[in-house]
Amino acid sequence: MQAISHPNLQRLYEYWLARRGGRSMPSRGDLDALDMTFVIGNIILVDVIAGSPPGFRIRLHGTNLVERAGYELTGKMLDELPQTEFRDLARRSFTKVVNTAQPLHAANDRIIDGKVRHYETVMLPLSDDGVAVDRLLIGLIYADGKS
Repeated sequence: MQAISHPNLQRLYEYWLARRGGRSMPSRGDLDALDMTFVIGNIILVDVIAGSPPGFRIRLHGTNLVERAGYELTGKMLDELPQTEFRDLARRSFTKVVNTAQPLHAANDRIIDGKVRHYETVMLPLSDDGVAVDRLLIGLIYADGKS
């Protein structure tokens, strides 16, 4: 995985590493929201719905991200994300993390309010049984310092 630029995303990745211990990935139960206050508004927690291809339900769409995007996805399926191009990129990225059970780091651009916005993200797999990825912990931060 390439170097993570944003210190809060690096810290989130290090937290994930610490919580997994000797396992390939931690479970949702290993995480504590109080330990992630430094990035909590920029978190997306995704439930993976087993299948081929897998489905994705947004369990939590961080408040900073909701404010920035102008829509709320908490409790919704990924298919309800209104921007087709961004939705397709998210689906490909989420599926890659599910299939590899490995973290994914990316820096990309997306259009919000007609303007190109650069962001950095880290997608971290979670597993209750230690084998199948059943959730994704995602941190996403925009380069302009706003959520």
